[in-house]
Amino acid sequence: MNLAPLFANKVLIAVVTAWLLAQFLKIPTEYIRSRRWMWAMFFAAGGMPSSHTALMVSGTLAVGFYYGFDNPLFAIATGITMIIAHDAAGVRRQAGMQAERINVLFEELLKGHVWDENDLKEVIGHTPLEVVGGILLGFVVAFAQWKLWP
Repeated sequence: MNLAPLFANKVLIAVVTAWLLAQFLKIPTEYIRSRRWMWAMFFAAGGMPSSHTALMVSGTLAVGFYYGFDNPLFAIATGITMIIAHDAAGVRRQAGMQAERINVLFEELLKGHVWDENDLKEVIGHTPLEVVGGILLGFVVAFAQWKLWP
């Protein structure tokens, strides 16, 4: 199996780099926010910056840089990126807020009972600032890669 074409795919490299960097950056940004090192943030959805947004912005810009901003793939990628960014800050954020309130409700209703196995995941969305952080990170990764690896 020849993996050389996989490593020659510059758009894929930009996407994976942006995602890994965003996931890594969640650890120190969470420390700044909470003053606790939470290494599990590397695997978490939510947090600063939005890895979903960074991944999509990086991939979209990489398509534009490498294949042209007039390419139909760039247009499609832009549309998908807009949906992902809106979803990250909108729908998923609201679902996280609802999960937080439901967990408080269960805690109040079942005071004194163990209920941790059924807690809803609260950090599944992003604040608008976290999405902007993902957009900026995605842009920086794609632009830096394009400059270093034209």
